[in-house]
Amino acid sequence: MSKLNALVEMIRSETKRDGVPNFDPADGGVDARCLFLLEAPGPQAVRSGFVSRNNPDETAKNFFELNQAAGILRKHTVIWNIVPWYIGSGTKIRPARRADLDAATIYLKRLLAELTKLEVVVLVGKKAHSAKDEVLRCVPSVKLVTMPHTSPLFVNRLPANRTQILRVLHEVAQFLGV
Repeated sequence: MSKLNALVEMIRSETKRDGVPNFDPADGGVDARCLFLLEAPGPQAVRSGFVSRNNPDETAKNFFELNQAAGILRKHTVIWNIVPWYIGSGTKIRPARRADLDAATIYLKRLLAELTKLEVVVLVGKKAHSAKDEVLRCVPSVKLVTMPHTSPLFVNRLPANRTQILRVLHEVAQFLGV
């Protein structure tokens, strides 16, 4: 985790932002074969200090449960955001704007350079899908997968939505051979 922690410290230093949570030490770190790339950290990630499937919110809970159901081992994964800093009011996150995405691109490139064992990138949610071209420029050999966001607004709206996410995660698990 030391290289990823150094990246977080660099982001905090260069951007002068406090709302940049750490990577989850229970995940795979630089040895991760799969990167789940979301939009931006929510208030619970900032409070806990980690981008984690163990954060006390429904989105993290859904992500945790769906990954378990698909059989994806944490040691094979790492979770991050295309905008690595908090972009909200303290209680509610706002959608990432083009300026946020542009300012964060350099840090996505640095992250991808650290993940030398990366085989698959899962873009989680519509905003994360915008990173597709950048990911492929940095890691052209990676398998790129898109997946809906695991927020309760999406997952709980229709039973088929949970099934749709689970189908994608089973594809990832199969690709990783787990």
